[in-house]
Amino acid sequence: MTGIDVLLDEISPYQSRRVVVECDSHTTAAYLLDARGRIRVPVWLANHEMAPRTSESGGLYEGQAPLMPEAYTKHPQGRPRFDPSCLRAVWFEEGDGVALVDEEGLLAVIPGWAEADSGLPGYAREAIGRSAYAWELDSVRGQLWPRVVHAEAYWDWRRASGAWRSVQRTVLSHLNRRVGEPGHYWDVSDGHPPLLRVSERPPTAERPFTVLSTVGMCGQRMPTLDRYMANTSQHARVELALATTMPAHRAARIFRWIGAFPWRAVTWFGTGHTVKWLDNPEDRGMRGGAGAVLLMEDPELLVTRPDHRPPDTSGLSFQGDPVRWLWIVPITRPEHLFAKEHDSATLVEKLAAEGRSWVLE
Repeated sequence: MTGIDVLLDEISPYQSRRVVVECDSHTTAAYLLDARGRIRVPVWLANHEMAPRTSESGGLYEGQAPLMPEAYTKHPQGRPRFDPSCLRAVWFEEGDGVALVDEEGLLAVIPGWAEADSGLPGYAREAIGRSAYAWELDSVRGQLWPRVVHAEAYWDWRRASGAWRSVQRTVLSHLNRRVGEPGHYWDVSDGHPPLLRVSERPPTAERPFTVLSTVGMCGQRMPTLDRYMANTSQHARVELALATTMPAHRAARIFRWIGAFPWRAVTWFGTGHTVKWLDNPEDRGMRGGAGAVLLMEDPELLVTRPDHRPPDTSGLSFQGDPVRWLWIVPITRPEHLFAKEHDSATLVEKLAAEGRSWVLE
């Protein structure tokens, strides 16, 4: 059996994706893996010997990268192996896609929407046209290169000493203006991006409930949005909030799992989304009979008292994108299934008819 050399092996900053570049005596290929080590996207990078006239059977899914047919490679005679010392990964800000760069520039891009099962491999510099193993990079380089430049600049910024503090100050100042004076402040991070805190805003004379809000989610765009929409800016950045009358320190425990969820699960949060509650022993006490949560940008339909109106959190933007606050409303498992069977708007109407409040009590 031919030996395989690993030229690059790197985990994304959010620990949810891993890129591996492997080379044998025939080919070099890159693999984007999920957190469990399963291959999500394989992409051929180069042949190192004469290309076959037609596609081989088997291939990237059977443990060995195939040779690219001659019609789909710039070097049908094969090209020299890549120098691993010149190879590096550039993760997109969202963490769901990655670019590979070498001494010649952009070598390959595996965008977040690429998916082997859907016949959407990544883009490779050596590829011509579109094959099952790789799509041509040249024709889309003008669209993808700015994203790579942005990604490098983003992570350079994140590594700077004042980056997190600037996010923190921006969000806290906005909450001070819009929601009221701060109370306690908790760290709910797990040691690597995204960095997250929770800020408490105690009850006031006009508001008989506590507001808990994440601080820091908006410091990174959420993954996978470009699978669903062309203009992602309006939905890319969020913070989460919870209104409650229970002890704040107990209710705040929900943010330990849900705050980082979009980057760990490689998904996005929007108004009307429902999320199954992770079985987390530390927040079981505040969970009660809830089996999921409903996220609402405007919970007005679930206001049951005049003094229970939600504060206006609009008006914040970060790096040119508006920041939306999504309110967490715990729901039962049957209600979660109801939303999936119908839609979240119908669920909200049902909850409103039952007199359900958006404030957790």
